[in-house]
Amino acid sequence: MKLVVQVKLLPTSVQASALEATLSACDRAAAYASRIAFAKKLKDRNGLQREVYAELKAGVGLSAQPAVRVVKKVVDAYASVRGRSRRCRRGGGSPVVFRPDAAQPFDDRRLSWRYDARTVSIWTVEGWLKGNVRRQQLPRPAAGPLPAFAGP
Repeated sequence: MKLVVQVKLLPTSVQASALEATLSACDRAAAYASRIAFAKKLKDRNGLQREVYAELKAGVGLSAQPAVRVVKKVVDAYASVRGRSRRCRRGGGSPVVFRPDAAQPFDDRRLSWRYDARTVSIWTVEGWLKGNVRRQQLPRPAAGPLPAFAGP
């Protein structure tokens, strides 16, 4: 069972710096992948991933899962403008650009919850951060407790 929860992060200044560095790295990675996708006319996830994956890991400093999520984010952005934009129909224009504060998807491999301990762990380019969660922020699902923590 999947549980969708909206939470508000209240990081310390050190944690905020690590989170900002992570989002900045993901932004740089998305911009790079977008330029490559546009220049080489790559429209599929596998093709773009073959082109940019190694550079996203080595050059930008992302781990495997965030690199894959960045590629998916770029491919999805191109898919959403394809057919709706004259720029894409004409074949000209410029690469898709992402806002500096654009959202970055995290899945359960880079963001994990331990309900019983009331903690959350999130991957950053500076390592894993662990924080406490107030109980009222995490409703207990009707089907029982969340799966066991599989953190770092």
